[in-house]
Amino acid sequence: MSLAGVAAGVSVEAARRALTEAFRDAGLDSPALDARLLAGHALGLDHTAIAMAAARVLDQREAEALAALATRRLEREPVARILGSKEFWGLPLRITDATLVPRPETETLVEAALAAIDAGGPRTRPLQIADLGTGTGALLLALLSELPHASGVGTDASEAALAVARDNAQRLGLDARARFVACDFGSAPAGGFDLVVSNPPYIASGDIAALAPEVRRDPRLALDGGSDGLACYRAIAGVARRLLKPTGHLIVELGINQEAAVAALMQAQGLTTQPARADLAGIPRALCVHPPQ
Repeated sequence: MSLAGVAAGVSVEAARRALTEAFRDAGLDSPALDARLLAGHALGLDHTAIAMAAARVLDQREAEALAALATRRLEREPVARILGSKEFWGLPLRITDATLVPRPETETLVEAALAAIDAGGPRTRPLQIADLGTGTGALLLALLSELPHASGVGTDASEAALAVARDNAQRLGLDARARFVACDFGSAPAGGFDLVVSNPPYIASGDIAALAPEVRRDPRLALDGGSDGLACYRAIAGVARRLLKPTGHLIVELGINQEAAVAALMQAQGLTTQPARADLAGIPRALCVHPPQ
């Protein structure tokens, strides 16, 4: 795609329009938003400042920086990876090549978890949380931000991902209540948790090659759910009763059309399931699971 409209001497607004057109021609989902975010990043301007700077012209360095970012996006690198950060539940999270990019639909788990906690008492009570496959720490940190006397542990098989999660916890001032442990889903830490959450890898191995190019840039470890996409759910189901308090809640993210299969795995371990909470697209996304009563 041509980026001729991004050059020294053109206005910020004209460059944004050129990027939007190039991104739209390339079939990107949110061309105007992508153009605004990349322009703001290249120029060091926030949303308000870039609007106020619409009429000023780019210098050579700014034009080259913006064109370089635009080229990366046209090569289907996600905007979040270009920026090195992604907002989740209102929290700015650093991301790297070692982590999944947190997605809006995963916020459905936070909603479901808070609803479960609210049903059992005030959010100010002491709570113990585990986040299995924590990645950036998104789920654990979002919940700690809402539950002021909770503490938790995030687990991941990737030491590199855990380093990112620790950094995010520190930058958000939540590190005193969060710790991070390297382990897989089947060897999660000792139990006694009021709440266990997980967004496990759930893409069938054979389906990964057909994913959108942006998604394929996520680490395979965070995507690959085994031959049927259910391997991590089996591991979680096997340890869930050990992890949870008798009154605890397990909430796992689901892929499309996985509710029945995952619920069956949980029920085979003697666990009770509720109908999954749907995301904003109406897709069953957050499956709530409980120990037998």
